[in-house]
Amino acid sequence: MFEEITDRIRKSNKIVFVTGAGISQESGIPTFRGKDGLWRKYNVMQLATIDAFYENPQLVWEWYNERRENIFTAKPNPGHKAIAELEKYVNVTVLTQNIDGLHKMAGSSNVCELHGSIIRIKCTVCDFNDEIMHEFEKFPPICKCGNILRPDVVWFGEPLPKDVWQKAIIHASQCDMMIIVGTSLVVSPANTLPIYAKQNNAFLIEVNPEKTILTPDMDFSIRNTSAISLPEFVSTFRK
Repeated sequence: MFEEITDRIRKSNKIVFVTGAGISQESGIPTFRGKDGLWRKYNVMQLATIDAFYENPQLVWEWYNERRENIFTAKPNPGHKAIAELEKYVNVTVLTQNIDGLHKMAGSSNVCELHGSIIRIKCTVCDFNDEIMHEFEKFPPICKCGNILRPDVVWFGEPLPKDVWQKAIIHASQCDMMIIVGTSLVVSPANTLPIYAKQNNAFLIEVNPEKTILTPDMDFSIRNTSAISLPEFVSTFRK
């Protein structure tokens, strides 16, 4: 399926992947905006805003704990593994909207987690921040300083971590190929990343089973899943 652009692929010096929930769906993690997405079942304003957290931290934590349990058992799929393998052949950076940590688990070494990580926990007051791979006995969990702990994720209405976003812009601006996987990039500011890539005359590839609002702007589109498409993409470097 990549035969048409094989030469361009092999001549790439820096490839940036922008990934969304679609790539992790194949590892058993539900998406948010699909037909069976989580936001169709839950009220986002009750679960994913800082106001909702302070109004009812127990409810928010119970929901996130259920998601954490799901993520703890999930494994990287062939799509994640293909991206990690690609580092053998070319400079690769992953800019992911996902909070599940599967790219790092697959072996990718240069990952910018734009929306944080559900595995990491941070204090709402002090500077405590750590990866905690276990369930909590009570909700909300309390920091040693006596204040409430929260998932280290970006909620609606919160800005992206400044240092992470600045790195993402730099990587997007320097790549000569950007591959957008499993996302229609409807969430700002992540949806501006292809613009930065295009300013560097990067070649844009979309890998998604469905057409998206970005499809008309792509140089090349693959209507298939990442678990099927990305291993084939990597194979073009082995030949």
